[in-house]
This record gives sequence, C-alpha cells and structure tokens, in this order.
Amino acid sequence: MRILITNDDGINAPGLKVLEEIAAEVAGPDGEVWTVAPAFEQSGVAHCISYSRPMMIAELADRRFAAEGSPADCVLAALGEVMPGHPDLILSGVNRGNNAADNALYSGTLGAAMEGALQGLPAIALSQFLGPRNIDPDVMFEAARAYGVQVVKTLLDKGPWQETADYKLFYNVNFPPVPAADVKGVRATAQGWRDESFFGTEPTQSPHGRRFIWIKGGPQHKPTAPGTDAAANLDGYVSIVPMRCDLTAHDVLSEVENAFA
Repeated sequence: MRILITNDDGINAPGLKVLEEIAAEVAGPDGEVWTVAPAFEQSGVAHCISYSRPMMIAELADRRFAAEGSPADCVLAALGEVMPGHPDLILSGVNRGNNAADNALYSGTLGAAMEGALQGLPAIALSQFLGPRNIDPDVMFEAARAYGVQVVKTLLDKGPWQETADYKLFYNVNFPPVPAADVKGVRATAQGWRDESFFGTEPTQSPHGRRFIWIKGGPQHKPTAPGTDAAANLDGYVSIVPMRCDLTAHDVLSEVENAFA
C-alpha cells in the first residue's frame, strides 16, 4: 500500500511523527509512506488552496517534502508533481488539538482530507483532543498511537467509501483527551455543535504603537449533544464522523423551492 501523509501543524510537528508511525504500520513492510507537509504551521486555513500564487516545494529526504502552502496544496502537489502515480490512501494529522464539532469547519487537517476525497481517493483526518489529563508531552499523543492503526485499518477493511458517489466520503477521527489506558473504545458519531465556543478577536498593541488583532477560540471542553463527536471524546471515546464535501442543506431544499414557486 502507498500512503500519502500531510498535516496542518507543519513538517516538524510531533503529531506528524505519530502519523508516520501509524502509516508505516498500515502500509506494511512492502508499502510506501510519502510525506508532503506544510513548511510552516497552517492551522485554521480549512480547505484553502494557493490559487493566486505559486508555492515552493523542497525535498528534505527520500519521499519527504515540505511545501510553502496549505494542507490542501500539499495534497495537490503530491498528486500532481511529487508522487509517481496516486496513493492508495491519504492520512492527515495527527493534529495537536481537536477538530470536533465546529472546529471541523476551520481545520486545515480536514482540508487535506477533503481535497483527497475530491480527487477520488480514500482520506482520513486524525486529531488528538487535548485536556488536563494528556497535556503533558509524554502522554499527549498516547491515545492516537494506541488506536490509530486499528481505526485506519478498520475503516479501510469495513468502512463504507461509496466510490460511485459524486462527493466521496472521507472520515474525521478525534482521539479523546485521556492517556491510552483510559480510552473506553471507538464510536461512530455525528458532528456536534458547541454553544458559546465561537471564534472571536482580542486586540493588542505592538511596542511601536501599532494595533493588531489576535483571533482566539472559545471553550473546548463543553460537551456537545449525545451521539456527537466532542461528547464522545470528552467521555473517553474515539469518535469517527463520516463526512462529504456536499454542503447542500437537503432537508430544506424543497422549502426553498416552494418559496420561489
């Protein structure tokens, strides 16, 4: 098996090393793992592509490249320029921090998986929820290390991929904010919604008197509704959300049609 890995935390991120381990085991001794990751952190860029400017790409080692672009750019660079032939699987992560609930909409980690799905390839985004019980670097990615291979292999072997659909499925996996020994299991969930966790702004001033604004996030440890991703994560479970890039609100389509009838 040939696997492409990327992330949004950057080529030197510790979570990418964890993903390399996961990918190597999934690919097997006769497989290949190719890395094309952003040269610098690209958190929060979602499915952005560098449509209006070129990007530099550098080969750092055999099958290992850094690109001055977004995670989706990295997927495009790998498919169009770097890899001979297409990969069998795209893995993105392991993100340092959760991409559950509304975070999924901003996530560069998911942006790479989206681009893989749009290119017709199986793609999985993996993120590690952080909290008081796993914030120490020694245990930060324990849950991802312990369950990553199992989750990826099970999705490949048994998960639906619906290869004939126009908008292919991809998967959003979040590992809970606990040490590996305390993970309770794996649950398929819906994407959740956090109340009062919106992104906002915080002004600051430089030493030269110029005004700047930081973008800041809201609380991450408020549970979402039962059966959704963040609720499962905070209860100690790995969450798996099947997703598509189709943004149509199908449940109200007929109402809109009637409004203009």
